[in-house]
Amino acid sequence: MGNCQPRVDSSVLVDENFSKLDFGNEILDNISYDYNDSGLELSAPCHSCNLLDESSLPFFLLASILGILASGTVLFALFRPLFHWQHCADRPVLAQLAVGSALFSIVLPILAPGLRGADSDPLCHMALLIWYGSAFAQALLIGCRACLGPKLGAGRVPRLTVMLTVGLWGAAVLLGLPITLAGGNSEGLCTISRGWGPLQAVHTAACFAIFIVLPLGLLGAKGLKKALDRGPCPWVDVLWAWFIFWWPHGVLLGLDSLVRSRVLLLSTCTAQQALDLLLHLAEALAILHCVATPLLLALSCHQATSNVLPSLPVPVGQSSHPNTLGGKS
Repeated sequence: MGNCQPRVDSSVLVDENFSKLDFGNEILDNISYDYNDSGLELSAPCHSCNLLDESSLPFFLLASILGILASGTVLFALFRPLFHWQHCADRPVLAQLAVGSALFSIVLPILAPGLRGADSDPLCHMALLIWYGSAFAQALLIGCRACLGPKLGAGRVPRLTVMLTVGLWGAAVLLGLPITLAGGNSEGLCTISRGWGPLQAVHTAACFAIFIVLPLGLLGAKGLKKALDRGPCPWVDVLWAWFIFWWPHGVLLGLDSLVRSRVLLLSTCTAQQALDLLLHLAEALAILHCVATPLLLALSCHQATSNVLPSLPVPVGQSSHPNTLGGKS
């Protein structure tokens, strides 16, 4: 999966009107270069490794199929409660997380390289918006669930649940707009235009804030409140493993932005190629969240019901110890 193009000597500078290069006494024929912005980007010696290319199409399709099946199964179990999942106090939030994972899985084939599923700009914009909007929404839902905890219980404060749903998904859509506007269709592939300037800065800042600052801030608040013994701490459970899939993406995206803006300079092409490779690996890990999220939701519901069921009141006339034989002393 992926390929690395051979290194291009950056010292070779030619005018687009020439098709012959004179190196000392040698003349090399039949060499021509396209020197638009995309051509320079593709021919740059330090941007030559591409892991998620057309050969990675099976990975995209497999992740999409497994994500849709897993998310659909979890949604069915939440709306038609199985395994006593009706006792999960925060079922509305868990269902929204499953919906976000399902939406991400559905648009994967549109953005997959090699499938050429984005045959129009509006379709590409929609896919990018769902891709990042669903990820931002899931992160915000996990953060609010950690802060509010039991208050998000089904039926307890329905108005609060509705307001949070509208507010969080609205915020996620707004955060996903910068990269949506920068996307476009190119020969059936959904691509991001180079040099998108302010939009890139806003998108990078949003990813850094949602995928890195949010979980670290909540963990810091939990440690501080626990140390000072002031009020309930943020609720941390198995769903926090979700951030493992997006945390590297946020870190490397910020690092790549610093390199492209020349705030951080890399001394060798090997370092730049390593950064490009890590960026693609981080994106592949982020894609896998659509398969892992339903499993985390199922584990969370299982833990919740395991804690609730022993504490449920025993019906009148039924012994709390059915295996204990009753009799006169």
